[in-house]
Amino acid sequence: MVGGIFPVFNKQNHVNASFEKEPPEVTCKGFDMRAFRWTQVMIFAINEINSDGTLLPNITLGYRIFDSCASPTNTLRAALTLLSEENGDKYTAQCQSPISALIAESGSSQSLALAGTFGPFNLPMVSYFSTCACLSDKSKYPTFFRTIPSDYHQAKALAFLVKRFGWEWIGTLQSDNDYGRNGLSAFITEVKKLGVCIAFTGTVLRTYPQSKILEVVEMIKMSTVRVILAFVPEGDLYPVMKEIVRQNITGLQWIASEAWITAARPSTPEMFTSFAGTIGFSVRKMAIPKLQNFLTNISLYSNPGAAFFGSFWETLVTATLRKVKFVDEFGETVFFDSNGDLPPSYDIINWQLRHGEVPKAVCSEVCPVGTRRAPIKGRPSCCFDCVPCADGTITNHSALDCTPCPEEYWSNEERSSCVLKYIEVLSFKDTLGIILTAVSLFGASLTLATTVIFLVFRHTPLVRANNAELSALLLLSLLLCFLCPLTFIVEPTAWSCMLRHTAFGVTFALCISCVLGKTLVVITAFRATLPGATKFGPVQQRIIVYSCTGIQVLICILWLSIAPPYPQIRHNNRKIIVECNTGSDTAFYAVLGYIGFLAGICLVVAFLARKLPDNFNEAKFITFSMLVFCAVWITFIPAYVSSPGKYTVAVEIFAILSSAFGLLGCIFAPKCYIIIFHPEKNTRKHIMGKVPRSI
Repeated sequence: MVGGIFPVFNKQNHVNASFEKEPPEVTCKGFDMRAFRWTQVMIFAINEINSDGTLLPNITLGYRIFDSCASPTNTLRAALTLLSEENGDKYTAQCQSPISALIAESGSSQSLALAGTFGPFNLPMVSYFSTCACLSDKSKYPTFFRTIPSDYHQAKALAFLVKRFGWEWIGTLQSDNDYGRNGLSAFITEVKKLGVCIAFTGTVLRTYPQSKILEVVEMIKMSTVRVILAFVPEGDLYPVMKEIVRQNITGLQWIASEAWITAARPSTPEMFTSFAGTIGFSVRKMAIPKLQNFLTNISLYSNPGAAFFGSFWETLVTATLRKVKFVDEFGETVFFDSNGDLPPSYDIINWQLRHGEVPKAVCSEVCPVGTRRAPIKGRPSCCFDCVPCADGTITNHSALDCTPCPEEYWSNEERSSCVLKYIEVLSFKDTLGIILTAVSLFGASLTLATTVIFLVFRHTPLVRANNAELSALLLLSLLLCFLCPLTFIVEPTAWSCMLRHTAFGVTFALCISCVLGKTLVVITAFRATLPGATKFGPVQQRIIVYSCTGIQVLICILWLSIAPPYPQIRHNNRKIIVECNTGSDTAFYAVLGYIGFLAGICLVVAFLARKLPDNFNEAKFITFSMLVFCAVWITFIPAYVSSPGKYTVAVEIFAILSSAFGLLGCIFAPKCYIIIFHPEKNTRKHIMGKVPRSI
């Protein structure tokens, strides 16, 4: 005798147990043609076995079939009824022997209830539709077998299907039972490995009130997902399907589990509009010979025969099942693996109405070129914002994050490719370089013009009273100061870097030394009229100028010997800066400091001589020139340190030119003005007169 349990009616009527009287019998509703067909297939199979004398010689199979109402409780009640030999079944053979095997059940939760209860009693069970991977655990369910693949394989196949179509943002539905929970859990585990994000998970069941069904449908409507996986049996999904059709929700791509992909309801005309886009895996199937005739000639009075299994079969039947292996009429090898599962085999079903392309399922669109993904706090990894790449980094169509450019390259404006950095160097072709060159040559020209004026009018009292040797040295040093910036504008090389800094230091030391000499000449000239005063003659002047300049020369020689300036290449964002490194910052600031020291002495001496008689008061102009000189170089240092790239050199050139123009304008411009425009004042009488005038 073989027992069979099928969900012929798929929903149990609600019963209120008052505990005041005997509860009523369980009644069910919702006649399921699909489950009814399963019962007939079982009867057909038993008849075929009984009619073939080679399969079970001298043994006839009988059957008893009960309805489970798709409820684990009723399934267990039906199984206990089968074992207790009670009547009341829908289909029965004439013999009333206890069952030796059980064909049950379609739902995984129902099968779990049976397998956990009857496994310890070695009662073999064969399920025809329970796919939960949990039933493969032979330590818990040693006598459970099934003729349908485990969901372990289906979960992997569905995950691959989602990845194949590029769907990264999907919703899911599960039934509130072992089938739905275990199947969806396995699927989510697989898709997370592939980078797919789950927007929501709705839970449904055929016995849920309408309010819970509406909550799930509202969740679907409010979400941005366009692809939904439903790991739900047909009966549990049907209430949701009806509500989706009622609210005319269309345009969704559905992914179906094997439990409803081939069911009749979704393919009906009223359902097809909302479920026209459906894809999933179904259990492979094919026409069974003679079954159609059997189904069309069903007779409730047919006698399927009876049989009795002895103790031997009770022990060994679980082992004719572990070892069974045969080729059926279709050439398929039928056997059970070590877990009691049939080897997996699916057909793929794809319902489409008029889709011309694979529907998209993403939370956020692919970031455009030049941007990267930025996670959104509190959202899954598939949801992101696209933010521009930082300077110096790029992305292409396939990259997920920005990639830094090589050192010699920089990102373009679109952040789509790396371009060569441009070389920044102050040169004669550069606009700033041209301007500074022009100013430098203009200053040199003014110096030469001043020299010519002094040469032409060298016999006039004003020029003769101005100490010709010191004036000539000062004009020469100023000419070199104006030409010195040209060494800063040429391309940095080892020689040009050493030349520019040493030439600058020596020429300015010479220039300030000459100014210091002229200041001392003014003071001694006044003191020469006093009794016992010594004269500051040409020898003393040369000693002052050459010794002060010589100290600077010595500093520069030490600089070049220990750590000379050298050219260097520095990478900075979009450009490559070619510049001169000072080599030793200490030596560089020592050169500047020495020039400042000389200028400070000169300023103090000139300031002390500012109240001398006007005929000899050149000290006023020297004082003013030193104030200009010191102001320029005091502001130079912070500007030099903070200026980027070629502007560092430009600041240094500007300081050189400004201080040179200050000295030329303050010391020589007043004299040239008198010589050219007021020759009547260029007389010995005026110079030696009592009218106070500047010279």
